[in-house]
Amino acid sequence: MSEISAESNEDLGRIPSAPGPFTPLRDSYTYHSPTPTTDGPYILGVDEAGRGPVLGPLVYGVAYCPVAYTEKLDDLGFADSKTLTAETRSTLLNTLSADPTNLAWSVRVISPQAISSGMLRRPPTNLNVQSQNATVLLIQEVINKGIELTEVYVDALGTTTTYQAYLSSRFPGINFTVESKADDKFKIVGAASVAAKVTRDACIEKWVFEENGNGSPSKWNTEMGSGYPSDPRTKAWLRESIEPIFGLPRIARFSWSTVKVLLEKEGKSVEWIDDGQASLIQAFGSSKGREKDRCAVAKDLGLKSVAML
Repeated sequence: MSEISAESNEDLGRIPSAPGPFTPLRDSYTYHSPTPTTDGPYILGVDEAGRGPVLGPLVYGVAYCPVAYTEKLDDLGFADSKTLTAETRSTLLNTLSADPTNLAWSVRVISPQAISSGMLRRPPTNLNVQSQNATVLLIQEVINKGIELTEVYVDALGTTTTYQAYLSSRFPGINFTVESKADDKFKIVGAASVAAKVTRDACIEKWVFEENGNGSPSKWNTEMGSGYPSDPRTKAWLRESIEPIFGLPRIARFSWSTVKVLLEKEGKSVEWIDDGQASLIQAFGSSKGREKDRCAVAKDLGLKSVAML
């Protein structure tokens, strides 16, 4: 499982939880800030950024601090990241990192490829399950650091009572509160929201298009809009960026219906020939003559004669 440590990712002026310069985001990974040293118990908040967009990663964030620190936390300005300017979010992430003895945060960055492969496999791993797995992973890794968690606040995912019961069963002894708009109601969730949003924005802004080739100038316009399927700028970017044979760059989520429809409409269809068909074509010039009288079961099983049985 990929992980970025705080110590290995401290370039000045850069978001430590985002990939380094010229580093493509191929795989999902986890980032943890330094572990706080103040005695517990601790509270922890969970929120995400990028659940709906057709472009880029989904990022889950957690923030945590001692219960005794919550009164001070209330005065630091954390809130739902969507209500804050980019400059304010950046300042708040610095605030979140400024008191490492009391405050800490982590993110799980789920790459577009991981999202798509999970949703397209059979049986699929839908986005709710992928989100749930990211949340459980982050909470467990905080516990593994020796942090005593007694209260966890989670922004709603699906039915709040069902999800709350699930998390409580996974982590006995921790009091879970799962609510919609939790990033507005609980400052620790607002802090997690900031960590997730700033990380995702940095991933998008510095996205490395591997498809360009080493040293080649980018042939993709970086003005991608918000990434949401309803955004006219995002729609335009998708239309302009599609390559009829090779599709779209890896920043796109291929499991989204927006991309599926676009590929169906603009992409070139490809006919795949298996080894059996290739042999027939080589021997007879075409596989159709031999194939046309075979029943569907024989075709599916690849049977060419009774002797094969």
